[in-house]
Amino acid sequence: MSRYHLEVRVKPRPGLLDPQGKAIHGALRSLGWPEVDDVRVGKAIYLYVDASSEKDAIEKATAMCRKLLANPVTEDFEVALAGRLQGARA
Repeated sequence: MSRYHLEVRVKPRPGLLDPQGKAIHGALRSLGWPEVDDVRVGKAIYLYVDASSEKDAIEKATAMCRKLLANPVTEDFEVALAGRLQGARA
């Protein structure tokens, strides 16, 4: 069994209201960055998971997202080894 450091990114689904992102977007524009077109605010979760393989660790973290870490109605998620976000997607 090996320990894997995983990164989970959870973000609001496209088209859904994101009041925090909207507030940051307005603030960035008022501070002189009019080129910022949109802002979406999510969360990053870092897990250390004991598993038999990288694939197994990602599958475990994906199951955690589906059951607890992400709201399947309003959020999407991505899981990968920390620093290489490209693994499983919702």
